[in-house]
Amino acid sequence: MDILLIGSGGREHALAWKLARSPLLGRLYAAPGNPGIAGHAEPVALDIADHGAVVRFCRDAGIGLVVVGPEAPLVAGLADALIATGIPVFGPTAAAARLEGSKAFTKALCDRAGIPTAGYRAVATPAAARDALAAFGAPVVVKADGLAAGKGVTVAMTMAEAQAAVDMLFGHAGASAVIEEFLEGEEVSLFVLTDGATILPFGSAQDHKRVGDGDTGANTGGMGAYSPARVLTPELEARALAEIIAPTVATMAAEGMPYAGVLYAGLMLTAQGPKLIEYNARFGDPECQVLMARLDSDLVPPMLAVARGRLAEVPPPVFADDAALTVVMAARGYPGAVESGGSIAGIAAAEATGAIVFQAGTRTEGDALVAAGGRVLAITATGASVGEAQAAAYRAVAAIDFPAGFCRRDIGAREVVRESQIAGSSCGQDRGANI
Repeated sequence: MDILLIGSGGREHALAWKLARSPLLGRLYAAPGNPGIAGHAEPVALDIADHGAVVRFCRDAGIGLVVVGPEAPLVAGLADALIATGIPVFGPTAAAARLEGSKAFTKALCDRAGIPTAGYRAVATPAAARDALAAFGAPVVVKADGLAAGKGVTVAMTMAEAQAAVDMLFGHAGASAVIEEFLEGEEVSLFVLTDGATILPFGSAQDHKRVGDGDTGANTGGMGAYSPARVLTPELEARALAEIIAPTVATMAAEGMPYAGVLYAGLMLTAQGPKLIEYNARFGDPECQVLMARLDSDLVPPMLAVARGRLAEVPPPVFADDAALTVVMAARGYPGAVESGGSIAGIAAAEATGAIVFQAGTRTEGDALVAAGGRVLAITATGASVGEAQAAAYRAVAAIDFPAGFCRRDIGAREVVRESQIAGSSCGQDRGANI
């Protein structure tokens, strides 16, 4: 089967890397791809905003499945155009992708379906936003209503921070926002595949959104992640599936906009149980990198089953027991204005350690690889524990020569501490048993 992969980031490199290993794959194309993706797929010069051009390419090339990586083409209706012409696509329709495209839409759905989430107000004017801030007080969360590449959220600890976030959002014509209650707890990501009826759990991860060590600084699209997120215990995952995922999928289907694709639930584990923070209509980035690194089974059959509405017919995915951890290397200045064109070397040396280097914001200049975006590389490694995966990832990072880049040095640190505490507790129990 020939497959077309849409996208050009680190997430898409991870998907290309995994898809290329499928025995069912004939040729893999990528539009537009990046230098890393080109090692697994044939780049195609397609304007993915031109849905007609994408459909014509798929017809001419005999594409059996289109995999849409990023959210923007989904919200713009690329899946609808493909579905209308009978081309199987992994990714939701525009109506279903509103789960990511509009925070207010998702909050209203939570109200209708009784899904646990933070209290909120959807606001369309600065005055309404100020009233909402006054009602919630600080700390409070301010979110852009539409797509913001993972960076449209401000967790404001003071009213001054909250007002500054509102002023920034409403500095644009037609802006709208959601003001949310601040939730206490630990954040975790849960992934499922669904064809609109069947739900297949697809792993967990924990992302690191803040740009600086110790979760400091501005929010980003993600500076690193690890999987599995064991803080989401089997019991908590079962609750999230029953109380959040299942009613979402059922409500979307009942209201005539069935969701088919990967559904990524950002959860807060509160004292009352899991609560929905937000949905994404695609794999996370960099969560996709750690999920693909752990996935032992073939990715093509479940993706094709989702596209054909036959997910109930495929077995559950098989993930390795090992943990995976990815460290994002970003261009200096990220998440603000970044330095472009910085030279990158050492990828082969990094991968010689056993890691995988997924490329995101890169391009070639002659024979050289250079930075061409904010998040540039995602160095991913596995290990028997998160601590081992962390050590392996940072060994690979040390082999990368990217003078204009930086990374966080504490990805997975909280889980590493938990692992050491569990190990210490186990040792203590063993000593007691031997006395």
